[in-house]
Amino acid sequence: MDPSRRRRTARRLWTAAVAALALPLTMLGTGTTPAQAAALQCSVDYKTNDWGSGFTADLTLTNRGTDAINGWTLAYAYTGDQKLSNGWNGSWSQSGKQITVTSASYNGTVAAGASVGTGAQFTYSGSNAAPTTFSVNGTPCTGAHQPPITVLTSPAAGAVYTQGDAVPLAATAAAADGATVSKVEFYDDTALLGTDTSAPYSLSASGLTVGSHSLVAKAYDSLGASASSTPVGITVASGPAVVASTTQLAVQQGKTGTYELRLSTQPSANVTVTTARASGNTGLTVTGGASLTFTPSNWNTAQKVTVTADSSGTGAATFESTANGHAKTAVTVTQIAASKAYDARFLELYGKITNPASGYFSPEGIPYHSVETLIVEAPDHGHETTSEAYSYLLWLQAMYGKVTGDWTKFNGAWEIMEKYMIPTHADQPTNSFYNASKPATYAPELDTPDEYPAKLDGAVSVGPDPIAGELKTAYGTDDVYAMHWLQDVDNVYGYGNSPGKCEAGPSDTGPSYINTFQRGAQESVWETVPQPTCDAFKYGGKNGYLDLFTGDSSYAKQWKFTNAPDADARAVQAAYWADVWAEQQGKGSQVSATVAKAAKMGDYLRYAMYDKYFKKVGNCVGPSACPAGTGKDSSHYLLSWYYAWGGATDTSAGWAWRIGSSHAHGGYQNPSPPTRSAATPTSSPSRPRDRRTGPSR
Repeated sequence: MDPSRRRRTARRLWTAAVAALALPLTMLGTGTTPAQAAALQCSVDYKTNDWGSGFTADLTLTNRGTDAINGWTLAYAYTGDQKLSNGWNGSWSQSGKQITVTSASYNGTVAAGASVGTGAQFTYSGSNAAPTTFSVNGTPCTGAHQPPITVLTSPAAGAVYTQGDAVPLAATAAAADGATVSKVEFYDDTALLGTDTSAPYSLSASGLTVGSHSLVAKAYDSLGASASSTPVGITVASGPAVVASTTQLAVQQGKTGTYELRLSTQPSANVTVTTARASGNTGLTVTGGASLTFTPSNWNTAQKVTVTADSSGTGAATFESTANGHAKTAVTVTQIAASKAYDARFLELYGKITNPASGYFSPEGIPYHSVETLIVEAPDHGHETTSEAYSYLLWLQAMYGKVTGDWTKFNGAWEIMEKYMIPTHADQPTNSFYNASKPATYAPELDTPDEYPAKLDGAVSVGPDPIAGELKTAYGTDDVYAMHWLQDVDNVYGYGNSPGKCEAGPSDTGPSYINTFQRGAQESVWETVPQPTCDAFKYGGKNGYLDLFTGDSSYAKQWKFTNAPDADARAVQAAYWADVWAEQQGKGSQVSATVAKAAKMGDYLRYAMYDKYFKKVGNCVGPSACPAGTGKDSSHYLLSWYYAWGGATDTSAGWAWRIGSSHAHGGYQNPSPPTRSAATPTSSPSRPRDRRTGPSR
């Protein structure tokens, strides 16, 4: 990974449906008539960077059909004197004005709806008109086609339904470029609920389980393009329920606060909802809406409950709203000092973010990185998340503990992060083969994707890893305790690298580790290749995705993870302040176990402060000119872009590697950070591996 391409932003957290990475299928016929593959449909997008006497051409081939393209030859012609110099991501040739590009070994398969990029450099004089027609495998391709626009119009965001009742789904869809809408699919997260082929597009779903749901509509057009709607979050209750507008409310001393109630389903007769304090701070009292009547006609119209705080107390109370035949709802109301307007605003926003109906979190409690279906940064769609998002969740829950004194949510956030974003022993099974005296084999860093794969170079010296022995002695394990940086939360790509599994596949419903950005500093969002972190050669080419990155003569199946140090540092920082604030409240013991885990994470974070190949820090130019480190003189004591570790999946003939990074960002550095680290005595390094490999970047 080249994390210098990652733009780390705190965004709204939610999910959006995108097309899964389809796998090529073998069409089998029965009887005497063989099955016929669907006709090839494609589009080619052509762009240039022209400097007057030459130019580069970037072409994107998109499979607009329903079957995968297995091997492609793209052809087009120029009208001027353009002359081919060289090409990449394919075999380029020229005959007269005719240009032909044949797929490489690693990009010949283009799944339905997927795209592949290729490019070349040309010289010319005179005019440089763009070609107007393209063909793939002899079939004419249309120009770039805009996908349909899809909007889910029903149900309303935040709606609550009773289990067994029909949830009405409806969508509008419009196609572009003269195409027509062929069908609209309705999804519960990534599970298909049903399809409608004619407008108005609708579906009645009555089998949804109790809990939170993310509903999405996906439209397909007659040219094979598809696009998904922004998701809508709803809740399904086990029976008729009282529904509150929030789960959290803050009220300053001497003031009032309000929240709203309604019913989840239409009653047959009037329903009286009673609200009262169930437990907690007696300085908070219901002063309005203690008894509300909902009728068969106004059951879905919100009515307000008012809570008043006395002039001196602080602390939280739970207010429950109950009604005969309905599930109750509870709201935590926290009384804060009159001067703490910030705390009041924080709890108001906290309630909105954590409300299950808002859909900011996956069913497992994982924070989504963003709401968008397309993101021009490292995560490319709303089903993904990053270690940064986990670290911000820890900060959110640390602040909640500071304001309310409740530290269970902070501890719970660390447990979620540890369960889903820190690789288990099964994910990194061959660390015991790691040889700290030979951490990895050198691989050059190149500027552009077309210069890859980068061949490993065992002749370049690397230094020893000076902290591996300390870490093993301190924690009794060869495994690395750190977050991986990128996750496909809903396994949309279908790799199925959920914790403890390696390429379980599309049927795996758990969050899946993925990686991107491994081909140089100029690799863009549009050029990067999402890939599984455990490459068992099930997907991609002959050697999975490894042929794209390193020019090895042969490959072994392997796992590899990359850490985003700023995220781990932020998690450690959140734990530090949770410790400080909990101690101030006399509750330090409630977070001590989590703080100890944060100290452990901070110890492993030291890998981000070493040269990529543990070379001695100093004034040298070129890999061979820079001497290997001896001990800790390979540390630059700066927080770098990443560190990475990996190894073989074969536990009987294993090997493993670890590296630091070659880039450090000025914005990551803190001249006087508060730290609380675990003791890390030095011991002998772990036992040697049988073979080693250098990682992809």
